[in-house]
Amino acid sequence: MTMSQRQKDRILDSLITIILFIIFIAMLYPFYYVLILSFNKGTDSLTGAIYFWPSSFTFENYERFLSDPHWYKAFFVTVMRTLSGTLLGVLFTSIVAYGLSHQNLLFRKTYFTIIIFAMYFSGGLIPYYVVLRSLGLLNSFGVYIIPSMLSTFFLLIAITFFKDIPGELKESAHIDGANEVVIFFKVILPVSMPLIATMALFTGVGQWNSWLDSAYFVQSDNLRTLAYRMMEVINKSNAPMDSIAIANSSSVGVTSYSLQLAAMVISVAPIVCVYPFLQKYFVSGVMLGSVKG
Repeated sequence: MTMSQRQKDRILDSLITIILFIIFIAMLYPFYYVLILSFNKGTDSLTGAIYFWPSSFTFENYERFLSDPHWYKAFFVTVMRTLSGTLLGVLFTSIVAYGLSHQNLLFRKTYFTIIIFAMYFSGGLIPYYVVLRSLGLLNSFGVYIIPSMLSTFFLLIAITFFKDIPGELKESAHIDGANEVVIFFKVILPVSMPLIATMALFTGVGQWNSWLDSAYFVQSDNLRTLAYRMMEVINKSNAPMDSIAIANSSSVGVTSYSLQLAAMVISVAPIVCVYPFLQKYFVSGVMLGSVKG
């Protein structure tokens, strides 16, 4: 390689690094801006001129946001929903996918036809409501878990992944006397961590952020989720306030906009904390649908 070619490569690498850095800043700064405004007095934020750190630091937005005792119940329900929904969803989807990955499975094509049909066609909200009512899931914790235990999207990805696992692993386990249940839990799952981590991340995020089912299928306040409570706060903050409410809001420095920013930070923070622990699996697992198939 000539000296001029090396210089061109260095210039190109430097240019790519600068462009990527600019893109990184452009994507990161909006999140950072929301964070600093959530820790700033809402009335002070209206004046502007806040770019890198709060000009009037306060916890009032979060104190007002979490002052309702219903938030503690909503937080507990959301945590339990996310943990149990993610665990059962990943487990059940993996079990079904492992069964369908066997080429000699009876009626395998029929099962695939049903899965593909279910992916592209839905009965709608009213038939879905009727089904939930017939199953006795309305106004119960099970309405958050049972309908989401099988993901048809991840089911197809998991089937492809399990098919590409070397058959020698299963054959050696069979020779040692292991049945299909033992093979699945002790052989298949340990070598499927990229798949499991990717499924867990997307399923957990979906469970954490879901609020429509809490709004449509639940009436008890004890079963309301965190996302539903946040939507309530945002809707109330957008509603017109009378003169007394405006005066009280101004006295403590909280505005409807600052409440919305605090709600955004609270909804994003748990996912941001969990993602680094799954990143190494997620990077490889996110390529499953594009490389394999």
